[in-house]
Amino acid sequence: MKNGMAPVYIPDGTEEKKAIARTTHLAISAHQDDIEFMAYAPIAECFGKQDKWFGGVVVTDGAGSPRSGLYADYTDEEMKSVRITEQKKAAAVGEYSFQMLLGHPSGEVKDPGNAAIAEELAEIIRSAKPKYLYTHNLADKHDTHVATALKVIAALRMLSPAERPEKVYGCEVWRDLDWMCDEEKVFMDCGPHPNLMRCLSAVFDSQIVGGKRYDLAAEGRRLANATFSASHACDTYSALNYAMDLTPLMDKNIGITEYITGYIERFKKEVNDRIHAFGGK
Repeated sequence: MKNGMAPVYIPDGTEEKKAIARTTHLAISAHQDDIEFMAYAPIAECFGKQDKWFGGVVVTDGAGSPRSGLYADYTDEEMKSVRITEQKKAAAVGEYSFQMLLGHPSGEVKDPGNAAIAEELAEIIRSAKPKYLYTHNLADKHDTHVATALKVIAALRMLSPAERPEKVYGCEVWRDLDWMCDEEKVFMDCGPHPNLMRCLSAVFDSQIVGGKRYDLAAEGRRLANATFSASHACDTYSALNYAMDLTPLMDKNIGITEYITGYIERFKKEVNDRIHAFGGK
Protein backbone atom coordinates (compact mmCIF):
# COMPACT_ATOMS: atom_id res chain seq x y z
CA MET A 1 0.00 0.00 0.00
CA LYS A 2 1.14 3.58 -0.59
CA ASN A 3 0.88 4.24 3.14
CA GLY A 4 3.74 2.02 4.22
CA MET A 5 2.80 2.39 7.89
CA ALA A 6 -0.73 1.01 7.47
CA PRO A 7 -1.01 -2.23 9.41
CA VAL A 8 -2.96 -5.11 7.93
CA TYR A 9 -4.39 -7.60 10.39
CA ILE A 10 -5.52 -11.02 9.14
CA PRO A 11 -7.27 -13.00 11.90
CA ASP A 12 -6.82 -16.47 10.40
CA GLY A 13 -3.21 -15.91 9.31
CA THR A 14 -3.84 -16.26 5.58
CA GLU A 15 -1.20 -14.67 3.36
CA GLU A 16 -1.99 -10.97 2.86
CA LYS A 17 -2.61 -10.87 -0.90
CA LYS A 18 -4.82 -13.95 -0.72
CA ALA A 19 -6.77 -12.59 2.27
CA ILE A 20 -7.47 -9.33 0.46
CA ALA A 21 -8.29 -11.00 -2.85
CA ARG A 22 -10.86 -13.40 -1.36
CA THR A 23 -12.95 -10.48 -0.05
CA THR A 24 -16.54 -10.37 -1.31
CA HIS A 25 -17.93 -7.67 1.01
CA LEU A 26 -15.74 -4.64 1.81
CA ALA A 27 -16.48 -1.81 4.23
CA ILE A 28 -14.52 1.44 4.23
CA SER A 29 -15.13 3.67 7.24
CA ALA A 30 -13.75 6.83 8.75
CA HIS A 31 -13.13 5.56 12.28
CA GLN A 32 -12.57 2.47 14.35
CA ASP A 33 -16.02 1.10 15.35
CA ASP A 34 -17.88 2.70 12.41
CA ILE A 35 -17.70 -0.56 10.48
CA GLU A 36 -19.34 -2.57 13.21
CA PHE A 37 -22.14 -0.04 13.70
CA MET A 38 -22.93 0.62 10.03
CA ALA A 39 -22.07 -2.66 8.30
CA TYR A 40 -23.06 -5.40 10.72
CA ALA A 41 -25.35 -6.99 8.10
CA PRO A 42 -22.52 -7.99 5.71
CA ILE A 43 -20.35 -9.05 8.67
CA ALA A 44 -23.13 -11.43 9.74
CA GLU A 45 -23.73 -12.58 6.17
CA CYS A 46 -20.09 -13.62 5.80
CA PHE A 47 -19.60 -15.00 9.31
CA GLY A 48 -18.62 -18.67 9.27
CA LYS A 49 -18.77 -18.90 5.46
CA GLN A 50 -16.02 -20.06 3.13
CA ASP A 51 -17.46 -18.51 -0.03
CA LYS A 52 -18.12 -15.08 1.46
CA TRP A 53 -15.49 -12.96 3.19
CA PHE A 54 -15.80 -9.57 4.87
CA GLY A 55 -12.95 -7.07 4.78
CA GLY A 56 -12.61 -3.79 6.65
CA VAL A 57 -10.67 -0.58 6.01
CA VAL A 58 -10.48 2.23 8.57
CA VAL A 59 -9.15 5.44 7.05
CA THR A 60 -8.33 7.71 10.04
CA ASP A 61 -6.16 7.24 13.10
CA GLY A 62 -8.91 7.86 15.68
CA ALA A 63 -6.79 10.31 17.64
CA GLY A 64 -9.51 12.88 18.22
CA SER A 65 -12.04 10.68 20.01
CA PRO A 66 -13.59 11.88 23.30
CA ARG A 67 -12.28 10.18 26.42
CA SER A 68 -13.08 9.93 30.11
CA GLY A 69 -12.82 7.45 32.96
CA LEU A 70 -10.00 4.97 32.43
CA TYR A 71 -8.97 6.80 29.24
CA ALA A 72 -9.30 10.39 30.49
CA ASP A 73 -5.55 11.03 30.65
CA TYR A 74 -4.56 9.13 27.52
CA THR A 75 -2.59 11.10 24.95
CA ASP A 76 -3.62 11.07 21.30
CA GLU A 77 -0.82 8.58 20.58
CA GLU A 78 -1.98 6.28 23.37
CA MET A 79 -5.57 6.53 22.20
CA LYS A 80 -4.58 5.66 18.65
CA SER A 81 -2.91 2.51 19.95
CA VAL A 82 -5.96 1.54 22.00
CA ARG A 83 -8.30 2.02 19.08
CA ILE A 84 -6.12 -0.07 16.77
CA THR A 85 -6.17 -2.87 19.34
CA GLU A 86 -9.95 -2.63 19.66
CA GLN A 87 -10.45 -2.75 15.90
CA LYS A 88 -8.25 -5.83 15.64
CA LYS A 89 -10.29 -7.48 18.39
CA ALA A 90 -13.45 -6.81 16.40
CA ALA A 91 -11.87 -8.28 13.28
CA ALA A 92 -10.98 -11.43 15.20
CA VAL A 93 -14.45 -11.76 16.75
CA GLY A 94 -16.16 -11.17 13.39
CA GLU A 95 -13.75 -13.46 11.52
CA TYR A 96 -12.92 -10.79 8.94
CA SER A 97 -10.83 -11.72 5.95
CA PHE A 98 -8.61 -8.75 6.72
CA GLN A 99 -8.63 -5.49 8.63
CA MET A 100 -6.62 -2.56 7.35
CA LEU A 101 -5.89 0.59 9.35
CA LEU A 102 -4.60 3.40 7.18
CA GLY A 103 -3.94 5.82 10.05
CA HIS A 104 -4.55 9.15 8.32
CA PRO A 105 -5.29 12.25 10.43
CA SER A 106 -8.87 13.45 9.98
CA GLY A 107 -7.60 16.75 8.58
CA GLU A 108 -6.00 14.95 5.64
CA VAL A 109 -9.20 13.05 4.88
CA LYS A 110 -11.23 16.27 4.96
CA ASP A 111 -8.80 18.06 2.63
CA PRO A 112 -10.49 18.20 -0.80
CA GLY A 113 -7.10 18.63 -2.43
CA ASN A 114 -5.67 15.41 -1.00
CA ALA A 115 -5.91 12.90 -3.85
CA ALA A 116 -3.42 10.45 -2.32
CA ILE A 117 -6.01 8.88 0.01
CA ALA A 118 -8.41 8.23 -2.87
CA GLU A 119 -5.55 6.68 -4.84
CA GLU A 120 -4.71 4.47 -1.87
CA LEU A 121 -8.33 3.35 -1.56
CA ALA A 122 -8.48 2.67 -5.30
CA GLU A 123 -5.48 0.37 -4.94
CA ILE A 124 -7.14 -1.49 -2.08
CA ILE A 125 -10.44 -1.90 -3.95
CA ARG A 126 -8.58 -3.04 -7.05
CA SER A 127 -6.78 -5.70 -5.02
CA ALA A 128 -9.87 -6.88 -3.14
CA LYS A 129 -12.34 -6.73 -6.06
CA PRO A 130 -15.34 -6.96 -3.71
CA LYS A 131 -18.81 -7.66 -5.04
CA TYR A 132 -20.31 -5.25 -2.50
CA LEU A 133 -18.81 -2.12 -0.96
CA TYR A 134 -20.14 -0.29 2.12
CA THR A 135 -19.22 3.19 3.29
CA HIS A 136 -20.86 6.20 4.95
CA ASN A 137 -23.95 7.78 3.46
CA LEU A 138 -23.58 11.29 2.05
CA ALA A 139 -26.36 12.73 4.21
CA ASP A 140 -24.39 11.87 7.37
CA LYS A 141 -23.79 14.84 9.69
CA HIS A 142 -20.22 13.93 10.68
CA ASP A 143 -17.73 15.85 8.53
CA THR A 144 -15.12 13.08 8.48
CA HIS A 145 -17.74 10.49 7.51
CA VAL A 146 -18.86 12.52 4.51
CA ALA A 147 -15.26 13.27 3.54
CA THR A 148 -14.43 9.56 3.72
CA ALA A 149 -17.40 8.65 1.53
CA LEU A 150 -16.28 11.25 -1.02
CA LYS A 151 -12.78 9.76 -1.04
CA VAL A 152 -14.33 6.32 -1.65
CA ILE A 153 -16.36 7.67 -4.57
CA ALA A 154 -13.28 9.38 -5.98
CA ALA A 155 -11.40 6.07 -5.69
CA LEU A 156 -14.16 4.16 -7.48
CA ARG A 157 -14.12 6.69 -10.31
CA MET A 158 -10.42 5.95 -10.82
CA LEU A 159 -11.18 2.30 -11.53
CA SER A 160 -12.24 0.69 -14.77
CA PRO A 161 -15.77 -0.76 -14.86
CA ALA A 162 -14.33 -4.27 -14.57
CA GLU A 163 -12.52 -3.33 -11.35
CA ARG A 164 -15.56 -1.83 -9.62
CA PRO A 165 -17.96 -3.58 -7.23
CA GLU A 166 -21.46 -4.49 -8.35
CA LYS A 167 -23.07 -2.41 -5.61
CA VAL A 168 -22.00 0.48 -3.36
CA TYR A 169 -24.03 1.34 -0.27
CA GLY A 170 -23.98 4.39 2.02
CA CYS A 171 -24.87 3.35 5.57
CA GLU A 172 -26.24 4.88 8.78
CA VAL A 173 -24.01 6.15 11.57
CA TRP A 174 -24.34 9.84 12.45
CA ARG A 175 -27.76 10.22 10.86
CA ASP A 176 -30.57 7.73 10.46
CA LEU A 177 -31.93 7.04 6.99
CA ASP A 178 -35.50 6.37 8.10
CA TRP A 179 -36.47 9.67 6.39
CA MET A 180 -35.87 8.22 2.92
CA CYS A 181 -38.83 7.10 0.80
CA ASP A 182 -39.50 3.47 1.61
CA GLU A 183 -39.01 2.19 -1.92
CA GLU A 184 -35.53 3.75 -2.02
CA LYS A 185 -34.24 2.33 1.25
CA VAL A 186 -31.80 -0.56 1.08
CA PHE A 187 -32.73 -2.97 3.88
CA MET A 188 -29.73 -4.52 5.63
CA ASP A 189 -30.73 -7.48 7.78
CA CYS A 190 -28.95 -7.32 11.14
CA GLY A 191 -30.91 -10.13 12.77
CA PRO A 192 -28.50 -13.09 12.45
CA HIS A 193 -26.14 -13.86 15.33
CA PRO A 194 -27.38 -11.26 17.86
CA ASN A 195 -24.69 -12.43 20.26
CA LEU A 196 -22.03 -11.58 17.68
CA MET A 197 -23.60 -8.17 17.09
CA ARG A 198 -23.35 -7.32 20.78
CA CYS A 199 -19.80 -8.63 21.10
CA LEU A 200 -18.62 -6.51 18.19
CA SER A 201 -20.13 -3.37 19.68
CA ALA A 202 -18.82 -4.09 23.17
CA VAL A 203 -15.23 -4.45 21.97
CA PHE A 204 -14.86 -0.67 21.67
CA ASP A 205 -14.47 -0.02 25.36
CA SER A 206 -12.58 3.25 24.92
CA GLN A 207 -15.61 4.79 23.22
CA ILE A 208 -18.24 3.33 25.55
CA VAL A 209 -16.42 4.05 28.80
CA GLY A 210 -15.28 7.30 27.20
CA GLY A 211 -18.81 8.61 27.44
CA LYS A 212 -20.77 7.38 24.41
CA ARG A 213 -23.08 4.35 24.59
CA TYR A 214 -22.73 3.55 20.92
CA ASP A 215 -23.43 -0.12 21.61
CA LEU A 216 -26.91 0.53 23.00
CA ALA A 217 -27.68 3.27 20.49
CA ALA A 218 -26.73 1.15 17.46
CA GLU A 219 -28.79 -1.79 18.66
CA GLY A 220 -31.72 0.49 19.50
CA ARG A 221 -31.66 1.96 16.00
CA ARG A 222 -31.71 -1.52 14.44
CA LEU A 223 -34.63 -2.62 16.60
CA ALA A 224 -36.56 0.57 15.85
CA ASN A 225 -35.95 0.26 12.12
CA ALA A 226 -37.20 -3.33 12.16
CA THR A 227 -40.47 -2.40 13.87
CA PHE A 228 -41.15 0.90 12.14
CA SER A 229 -40.15 -0.24 8.65
CA ALA A 230 -43.78 -1.17 7.85
CA SER A 231 -46.91 0.30 9.45
CA HIS A 232 -49.45 -2.27 8.22
CA ALA A 233 -47.58 -5.55 8.51
CA CYS A 234 -46.06 -7.76 11.18
CA ASP A 235 -42.33 -7.41 11.69
CA THR A 236 -40.30 -9.18 9.02
CA TYR A 237 -36.93 -8.36 10.54
CA SER A 238 -35.70 -8.53 14.13
CA ALA A 239 -32.98 -5.92 13.52
CA LEU A 240 -32.45 -3.69 10.52
CA ASN A 241 -30.11 -1.02 9.20
CA TYR A 242 -30.88 1.21 6.24
CA ALA A 243 -28.54 2.25 3.46
CA MET A 244 -28.76 4.36 0.33
CA ASP A 245 -27.64 3.02 -3.02
CA LEU A 246 -24.53 4.92 -4.10
CA THR A 247 -23.77 2.63 -7.05
CA PRO A 248 -24.64 5.22 -9.75
CA LEU A 249 -22.03 7.61 -8.31
CA MET A 250 -19.22 5.43 -9.66
CA ASP A 251 -20.02 7.23 -12.92
CA LYS A 252 -18.12 10.52 -12.84
CA ASN A 253 -20.76 12.14 -15.07
CA ILE A 254 -23.36 11.99 -12.27
CA GLY A 255 -23.28 14.97 -9.91
CA ILE A 256 -22.84 13.90 -6.29
CA THR A 257 -24.75 16.77 -4.68
CA GLU A 258 -27.62 16.51 -7.16
CA TYR A 259 -27.84 12.75 -6.63
CA ILE A 260 -28.07 12.98 -2.83
CA THR A 261 -30.38 15.98 -2.69
CA GLY A 262 -32.64 14.08 -5.09
CA TYR A 263 -33.44 11.73 -2.21
CA ILE A 264 -34.38 14.73 -0.08
CA GLU A 265 -36.55 16.28 -2.77
CA ARG A 266 -38.43 13.02 -3.31
CA PHE A 267 -38.99 12.71 0.44
CA LYS A 268 -40.28 16.28 0.52
CA LYS A 269 -42.71 15.49 -2.29
CA GLU A 270 -43.95 12.36 -0.51
CA VAL A 271 -44.66 14.35 2.67
CA ASN A 272 -46.42 17.10 0.71
CA ASP A 273 -48.50 14.63 -1.29
CA ARG A 274 -49.67 12.78 1.82
CA ILE A 275 -50.73 15.98 3.57
CA HIS A 276 -52.54 17.26 0.49
CA ALA A 277 -54.31 13.91 0.01
CA PHE A 278 -56.11 14.42 3.31
CA GLY A 279 -57.02 18.05 2.83
CA GLY A 280 -53.97 19.74 4.25
CA LYS A 281 -52.65 22.90 2.69
